[in-house]
Amino acid sequence: MRNRISAQAWMPAATLIAALLIVTLLIPGILVKRMSGSDSGGNAVPAGSELQQQPKQLLVPIYLTREQRVDQVPLETYVRNVLAAEMPALFELEALKAQAIASRTYIVKRWLDGDSSQVPVQGAIVTDTVAHQAYLTEEQMKRNWEGPDYASRLDRLNRAVNETRGIVITYGHKPIQASFFSTSNGYTENSEEYWRDPIPYLRSVPSPWDKALSPKYTATTTISLQEFAKRLGIDSVPAIARSGSIKVLSTTAGHRIKTITIGGKTFTGREVREKLELNSSQFTWKITGSSIEITTFGYGHGVGMSQWGANGMAKEGRSAEAILKYYYQGVELENVSSLIQPGA
Repeated sequence: MRNRISAQAWMPAATLIAALLIVTLLIPGILVKRMSGSDSGGNAVPAGSELQQQPKQLLVPIYLTREQRVDQVPLETYVRNVLAAEMPALFELEALKAQAIASRTYIVKRWLDGDSSQVPVQGAIVTDTVAHQAYLTEEQMKRNWEGPDYASRLDRLNRAVNETRGIVITYGHKPIQASFFSTSNGYTENSEEYWRDPIPYLRSVPSPWDKALSPKYTATTTISLQEFAKRLGIDSVPAIARSGSIKVLSTTAGHRIKTITIGGKTFTGREVREKLELNSSQFTWKITGSSIEITTFGYGHGVGMSQWGANGMAKEGRSAEAILKYYYQGVELENVSSLIQPGA
């Protein structure tokens, strides 16, 4: 899901209302205290094994790109399968729970907004790619996790979903844009530094856990100056090779490059990252002969929850709720059923 904030209406009003009614039936009375492992009647929620489903379940229409078909997947199955693709199953349970809630929030928001943006076919509201949220079928999980690893990891994912079933993140009683990314450079980013608009709950916060934990915290790539200039649309390679030809003009609240001049042209950090396919918009460089070596810090756009940061917080004993309220400022956790007014 990770890079999109726009929404595009796709369903007729009657279809959207029907979808809302299905959501209303989906989770009639599950309370947020499922986070602690209890249901509304005080009974323990099963730790793992089978994924818990509701008698009447919202079906998420997802476009499977490799198979080129639309599949109808129960909501909590969808969340579990996204979790399998988006976060290592061996992460701490509270980090997995935080990711499950963020992923559920993302798809519920798309349902309520009637958003099918970037879906190439009719009849689906989401794909299985990172244009929305990565997604693995159970068959793909079995191929990725051989032998006993499959059962044990699936059990962990089921537990994370079961213990957060129906819970979403809200701001002003509405589902948030629950953006997330792999690894911070030590800070998250204000939304307007990467996208256009400021969003009150997507504010820059320190994320010091990533450096020690994430294997993606730094990466170095070397490319020729000729290729470097070509990708950036700069005509003169000698203009880049001159000392001082690359200079950072400003940085963001998240300590990433905001604007930079290269060979007499000015770019945003995001533009350079995307044109050069870099891991992050915080980077350093060193020109040696006819090549340039670029070292990045962090992995991803930097807006919202850092997944490796979440795992670091969980290792320190922080709960999923604490993790989410740290990375998404001023938010609350609510049940999906509380977002739908009877008779709406």
